[in-house]
Order: sequence, then structure tokens, then C-alpha cells
Amino acid sequence: MAYTQASLDALRQAGDELADATVATLFERGEVGKFNSLMRYVSTAGAPLPDGLPDVAREYLDATRVPPVWVDWSEMEKARLFFIDNNVHISTALSFASMPACYVVPHVARLLSTTHGLKYPSKRMAETGQFTVYLMQPDAFEAGGRFVPAAQKVRLLHASIRHHLTRENRWDADVLGTPICQEDMIGGQMFFSLLVLDSLHRLGIHMSTEGAEAYYYAWRVVGAMLGVDQDAVPKSLEEARRFLDLYMVRYMGPSEEGTHLTRQLIDLYEEVVPGTLLDPIVSALIRYLVGDTCADWLQVPRTSWGTVVKAVPHLLGVLETIEDRSPLGAWALDRVGHLTTILELSSLTRGRVMHYAIPEQLKKDYGVSNTVPPRRRWTPPPATTG
Repeated sequence: MAYTQASLDALRQAGDELADATVATLFERGEVGKFNSLMRYVSTAGAPLPDGLPDVAREYLDATRVPPVWVDWSEMEKARLFFIDNNVHISTALSFASMPACYVVPHVARLLSTTHGLKYPSKRMAETGQFTVYLMQPDAFEAGGRFVPAAQKVRLLHASIRHHLTRENRWDADVLGTPICQEDMIGGQMFFSLLVLDSLHRLGIHMSTEGAEAYYYAWRVVGAMLGVDQDAVPKSLEEARRFLDLYMVRYMGPSEEGTHLTRQLIDLYEEVVPGTLLDPIVSALIRYLVGDTCADWLQVPRTSWGTVVKAVPHLLGVLETIEDRSPLGAWALDRVGHLTTILELSSLTRGRVMHYAIPEQLKKDYGVSNTVPPRRRWTPPPATTG
């Protein structure tokens, strides 16, 4: 598919018809609280739906309970194995590249601040981490798996944000388009797939083309489950690159929300890292993965650890050599990676299961005001000659 400014403008106006209609009806009938209460502990696929569930919610859950018919399960298994082999690296990329990339798009940073506020970045990170872990489980789409119910609820969460912002006049749709529109949902899909692969390459991780394509494919399936228009989504890594490049040039830049969210993210991970000696590595890693221009926009501190972080690919290369030459070493490293990911997630969740509920209102202190900054398109600086 050829992506142009005009085609992305069209995607900017589109939401998610099914989820939007479901949420609108739940609010109209005053049934949001009932839905949240009854669905709070329905967390596995195939579990019976509770009695008294609103009819419109039951219809939505029935319509979205199975993955798309086009899913290639052999590709999904390749993606799962790719995740197992690289889980600690993928977690690093999600935390220190994907999330800051969201923050460098001003209107996305504003949207993120509406859902969790500037004070609670751990909730956003915990939900993202938990969602990814659910996706990469062997039974993700089978009875007893946790991914499908999570995807169904996240889709309604997105619709509820659109509902609140548009009906409360807290979003200038004429300037910014539909909140959490198709363009931004595809952009988010790129952040959590293509940008992760880019970060793994930056870290010196050796990936097969087959593994990278499978990982991207898995996130295409995620997009379909979250209501992304499959006629518009990039089908290949090459198409994904064209979309992401155009999307970032259209929007990336500094914002107050992006700076605050980044500062909170850094503080969060400095708390997770034991002691204080290694705290500067958090900022150094973000700066290394997103680049100096984006890091400056987000006001990521410069530290003396930048040189140390640049040596990470060499260290990972040594570990990969051990993994390739020793089956026992490969098993041990995969196990360490799994435990590291689980430890990171448990640190963020503090042992809790994260519930994806429909917010009945958006708090006024979440950073969203009636005045929305004008839409800006970033243009590269002029080339310089030495």
C-alpha cells in the first residue's frame, strides 16, 4: 500500500465503529459500572460470561472472541519462539525505546496522560508488559489463555477515551482528528513491533529475517484484535518502514506532556534498578535507543554512562556466542531472560494483576485541557556541509 499525507489524513478521521458503538450504548444506558464489575474477574478465554451482563456488551464480546480467520498459526509460533529467545532484549526495547517514542509524538503523549495521568507511569508500563506476556504465551488464543479477554477490554478502553474526549470538548477534532484514530493505532503497532526490531538491531542482537517477520506478524494480529483496519495496516516490514517514517515526520516534536511522562518513566526505572550507582544507565539507554534529537526533546539527561551503554552490543555478542555454542548455555540464558522479564513486570505491578476497565470519567488533573496545541509537522533541519 502507498502511504501519502492524504491517506494518513483519512485514517486520522476514523475510529473503531464496533467498539465505539458498544461504549456509546453502555454510557447511554448507564451500564458502564455494571460491565466493569461483572467483567473484572473474567480474565481467561472460554470462561462463561456472567449473568446480568448488558446485552450490547455480550454481543461485542461474542463478536470479538476469536482471532481473525487469516491467522497463520505457524507464524505465531515462530513469533513466540523469537520472543522466548529475545525476551529480555524485547522488554528493554519496549521500555526504553517504544514508550519514549510514544512520548515524542505530542498528541499521543497528551492521550496517554488522559488515561493514567502524569503521576502513574507504572500503570501504563505494567499494563503494556502484562499484555505482551499474555500475547506470547503458548495458549494465548486458546481456552484458558489471557490474551483475548485483555485485547477485548483494551479495545473498549480505547473507545471510552474517544467517547470522553469528544463529548466533553476536551479534544480539538478539527485540528487533531479523532482521538486514538486508525492512524495512531497503526503508529502504536509500529512502535511495539518495528521499533522494537530496530532497537534489537541497535543493541547488536542477531536476528533472522524469518524471526523478525514473524514478530511483526504477531503484532499485525494484535492490531486486528484491537480494531485496526486491516486494509490500511502495513503487511510487510518494508511497508511498515514507509508508514513509520512518514508518521514520525508528520508529528514528532517536543511537548510538556512528553517531557513529564519521560521524567516519570526514568524515575520509575531508577526505582526498579537496585541502589543508585546504576541509575544513570536508564537515561543513557533511552538516549542511545531513541537518538539525541528525540532525547533532547524529551529532556533526557546526558550522563557519563553513554560510553558504557555503547559497549552493550559487544557484551550481548559474547552472550550470543555462548548461547550458539552451548545448548546448556542457551537454556540458561533463556531462563535468565524469562526470570528477568517476570521480575521487571512484578516490580511494576507490585504483584497485582492489571485490570483493563472502562473509565467512567477522565479526571481533570490528568493533564488534558480544553486548549489543544496546534498540530505541527516536523521538518528535518537543512543539511550542513563540513
